[in-house]
Amino acid sequence: MTVEPITTRDYEARTGNRTLAPAKVNEIKVEETSEMLLYEELSRARIRDLEEGVRAQRARSGPRAVRRWTRVARWATRRAERLQS
Repeated sequence: MTVEPITTRDYEARTGNRTLAPAKVNEIKVEETSEMLLYEELSRARIRDLEEGVRAQRARSGPRAVRRWTRVARWATRRAERLQS
């Protein structure tokens, strides 16, 4: 059984229950856009935190680990390029 998320607007459209005055279309777009930007900024902050953690971990490791991570990064880059082609 699969469940799909439903917005309040969709629910009200299906059931016909309109308790509040309809919002202006521009207000809805602004709210959705600002929410989307908020989540995007949160995800970017998480990515930055992860990258900083990885850099710190690499810095704590020795030169041997640096060479290993360099090889892994090179391999990942080549693999990504090969899979995108």
